[in-house]
Amino acid sequence: MHCVRKVTDDLYWVGANDHRLHLFENIHPIPQGVSYNSYLLLDKQTVLFDTIDWSSCRQLLENVEYLLGDRPLDVLVINHLEPDHGASMEEILIRWPKVKVIASAKCYMLMRQFGFHLDGHECVEVKEGDTATFGKHTVTFIAAPMVHWPEVLMTFDTTNGVLFAADAFGSFIALDGKLFNDEVNFDRDWIDEARRYYTNIVGKYGPQVQAVLKKAAGIVDQIKFICPLHGPVWRNDFGYLLDKYQHWATYTPEDKTVMIAYASMYGNTESAAQALAARLVEKGVKGVVVYDVSNTHVSTLISEAFRCSHIVLASVTYNLGIYPVMANFLHDMKALNLQNRTFAIMENGSWACKSGDLMQKFLDEELKGMTVLNERVSMASHLGEGKADELEALADALVDSLAGK
Repeated sequence: MHCVRKVTDDLYWVGANDHRLHLFENIHPIPQGVSYNSYLLLDKQTVLFDTIDWSSCRQLLENVEYLLGDRPLDVLVINHLEPDHGASMEEILIRWPKVKVIASAKCYMLMRQFGFHLDGHECVEVKEGDTATFGKHTVTFIAAPMVHWPEVLMTFDTTNGVLFAADAFGSFIALDGKLFNDEVNFDRDWIDEARRYYTNIVGKYGPQVQAVLKKAAGIVDQIKFICPLHGPVWRNDFGYLLDKYQHWATYTPEDKTVMIAYASMYGNTESAAQALAARLVEKGVKGVVVYDVSNTHVSTLISEAFRCSHIVLASVTYNLGIYPVMANFLHDMKALNLQNRTFAIMENGSWACKSGDLMQKFLDEELKGMTVLNERVSMASHLGEGKADELEALADALVDSLAGK
């Protein structure tokens, strides 16, 4: 059965929703599913913008065939070839053997690497600034390399103001009948998953995203719809979305608050983390969050690290090193290029307390633009009453730092 939604008079969403997949890219949990977005334009020529994951190919085919009726598919535009979008491409080529393909040079390279057979199809190679006309609709192509693959294009329809944004402006969560941003409560129900999607999928490439945002600024007054490859289509409130992306791409915290991430073996480091959280809230800090790094997926930890201005790392010493899941969190922060945060350290060790110095060394040498507060809580097995002054001093230092003192 077909399942389509109209975007404009002659543009339709023909994608699919996936609640069967548990791990996006086989690493990131998606308990609320994900959408794969594809769009069909019915102009003098019929044009399909991107395909979807192979697991949902049948739905894509039913949707496209329903809208085409007796018409052929004339053009396939590939903005992004990653398999969750490009995997159904060859089935499209088989079903419509005369379809013309439009993509970037690097996209064609990747098509061949993935084993897609383009023989017999007209292949048009496009680059930044090139245009194509399909009837009344004329599009221009915008290069968006490393957002987040090197072949990525965005396509802007100058006729109806639709920006086909590839993986930019996307989000986890299946659409489930909804399509537009104003059909959901995005700031309540979606923003955390949109941030988790961006920070873990695209987060490393902040400078490249900034470059694309500068290009978008030049046409922002012409944009009427933003059509990403995951998540809702945006038709208003662009300022909200662009502001979030500006924060994320420049590694600027969204909220001045404290995230406490703790690694605890038997509950003693956890108890110390909770005691610090209580002190901070008593001192008026709003929005304090506490995460057990052993039981919180690192994609959530990264998302929250991008959101919060201050991060407390509380770790037990393990084999004279940093507790493994905490070390993993630190390495993910490096891999995803997190910058410009203020850190505080709490350490624990029963006979050789090493984790604090090792975490500080990592923050100082491996990450960019990080500030580490001088105040530190050091524990021998547990936080005894004799450590109350250290805990108070650390809480005060965090409060002063939040206030800019």
